[in-house]
Amino acid sequence: MDMNMFPLLGFIFANYWWVVIPGLLLGLYAQMKLSRTFGHYSQVQAESGKTGAQSARQILDRAGLQSVDVLEVPGRLSDHYDPIRKRLCLSGDVFHGRSLAALGVAAHEAGHALQHQAAYAPLHLRMALVPVTQLASNMYLPIFLVGVVAQGLWNHCLLLIIGIFSILTLFQLITLPVEFDASARAKRVLFDMGLISNRERGGVAKVLNAAAMTYVAAMVTSALQLLQFVLLFLGRRD
Repeated sequence: MDMNMFPLLGFIFANYWWVVIPGLLLGLYAQMKLSRTFGHYSQVQAESGKTGAQSARQILDRAGLQSVDVLEVPGRLSDHYDPIRKRLCLSGDVFHGRSLAALGVAAHEAGHALQHQAAYAPLHLRMALVPVTQLASNMYLPIFLVGVVAQGLWNHCLLLIIGIFSILTLFQLITLPVEFDASARAKRVLFDMGLISNRERGGVAKVLNAAAMTYVAAMVTSALQLLQFVLLFLGRRD
């Protein structure tokens, strides 16, 4: 192994820490805020007495989406909508929970199903980018290690890494309107269907806003990592 790799890694950290650290701190803050907000409103029971699963089922049925299944999946905050299999996957806390947090998260995921039904363009664009994004994510570490070990290829690897993070940043950028729109649909439909009262809207909004912050943090982190590698490439050319 080329021992010059260690000075190179030290150079990257010493010169570009100011690009990476803010994104890491923002991501950590967003996750802590979501965990704290979700935990708090998990203790606030919804007046309707509905579970997250029941609320999601009602929202889907009203939209004519009886074919979309509502399933329980393991994990905490592992909730998602699967557009390929057309199923709503809810974590146990949300599936069985009767709290404002459970109803907010369940309605948010149902909002993605409503987007799918309405052919919401950003959702379909994100779906189209998923395979490319997964490939790019899997390629990053091997390419970075090749560049570090075989430093004669470092500039070529940097160009590939810049391409990878351009794809990842684009994906995160497209994710923002998808998530914000799903949350807006959730807030609206929960109230319109009488699943939450007017005084409960603020709590649901806080849960969904905290969740949205994690997507903003992911986009900012990806963009800062892209900036780091662009600056590193330009610096190596001088």
